[in-house]
Amino acid sequence: MSDSKKWLIPAAIIVLLILIYALTPVLEPFLIAAFLAYLTDPLVNWLQKYKIPRTLGVVIVFLILGLLLVEGLLVLVPLLQHQITVLIQKIPIIFNWLETVFIPWLHDKLGINISLNLESFVRGLTQHLRQAGGTASRVLQAVTSSGMTILAWLTNLVLIPVVMFYLLRDWGKVLDGVHNLIPRKAESTVVGLVKECDEVLSAFIRGQLLVMLGLGILYSFGLSIVGLDLALLIGMISGLLSIVPYLGFIVGIVAAGVAAFFQFGDVLHIVYVAVVFGISQSIESSVLTPLLIGDKIGLHPVAVIFAVLAGGQLFGFVGILLALPVAAVIMVFIRYFKRRYMASDLYTSPAAVEGDPE
Repeated sequence: MSDSKKWLIPAAIIVLLILIYALTPVLEPFLIAAFLAYLTDPLVNWLQKYKIPRTLGVVIVFLILGLLLVEGLLVLVPLLQHQITVLIQKIPIIFNWLETVFIPWLHDKLGINISLNLESFVRGLTQHLRQAGGTASRVLQAVTSSGMTILAWLTNLVLIPVVMFYLLRDWGKVLDGVHNLIPRKAESTVVGLVKECDEVLSAFIRGQLLVMLGLGILYSFGLSIVGLDLALLIGMISGLLSIVPYLGFIVGIVAAGVAAFFQFGDVLHIVYVAVVFGISQSIESSVLTPLLIGDKIGLHPVAVIFAVLAGGQLFGFVGILLALPVAAVIMVFIRYFKRRYMASDLYTSPAAVEGDPE
C-alpha cells in the first residue's frame, strides 16, 4: 500500500469529524430522533411478535408516548411547580437559621469566622428560583423575540417525530443497507463489534434510563411516605443525577436531610430520610442495575464525569446526550484491541533468557 493510501482513511475520518462538528446544529434533531427511535425499537419489535404490522406498531408506540407526555405535562409539571414555590418560601428560613444559629456556632465552637451577605444571596437565589418556576413564560418570551428562533423551534418540533417515525418504520432496512456495505472479509469482525456495541448501548441507553426513572420513583415515593413537602422535586433530581454513580444518592440524601430538618425540626425524620435512601440504593444495586444494565458497560465513574463534561463542552446539549453512549462504544473498541494485543505474538512471546542469542 502506498503512503498516500495509508493516510487516506485517517484523513477521511478527520474530515468526517470536522464536518459533524460544523453541522452539529443541523444534526441535532436527527440525532435526537435516532436516539428516540433506538430507544423504542424493542417495543415495536415486541408488537410485531403479535402479528401487528410494523407501521401500525410504530403508530401505537407514538400514541403511547403522546399519552405519557400529555399526562406528564398535566400531572407532574403542576406538582413540580408547586414544590418549587414551597422551596422558594423555605429559603429565607434556611438562611436565617444559618445566620443566627449555625455561623455563630462555628465561631464559638471551632473559631471559624464566616462573613456572608446572606440577605443579598437569598434575594438573588429566590429571584432565580422564581424564574425557574416560570420557565414556560421565559421560553415563550425568548422564542417570540425572533422570527428565526420560532421557525427553528417549530422545524425541530415537527422534524424530530417525522424522522423518528420513518427511522422506526424502516429500522430493519436501514440496518440491512449498512450491513451490505461491509467488506466481506471483515464482515465477521465488524458484525461482532456491532453486536457488542448494541449490547452496551442497550444496557446503557435503555437500562440506565430505566434505572434513573426507577430510582426517581423510589426516592419520591419514600420521601412522600416520610411526609416531605419537596419529595417529588428532590426524588426526581436525585434520579436524574444518578447517571453519575453515587452522585444522585449523595445530593439527594443531603438535600432531603436538610429539607426534613427545617420542615420537622427533629432528628427522627432525618433518620427516616436516610432509611429511604439506603433502601432505594440497596434495591438499585441488587435488583435494578443487575437486571437492567448488568456489567456490560464497564465505565469508571471518573470516565463518566469526564465524558459528560467533555461532550457538553464540545457539542453542547447533543454532546451531553451522546457523551456516555459514545464513551461506552469506545470502551468496546478498547476491549477489542486489548483482546487482539493479548493474542498477539508481541504479548505471548516468552521473555528472552539472559545470555541466550537473539
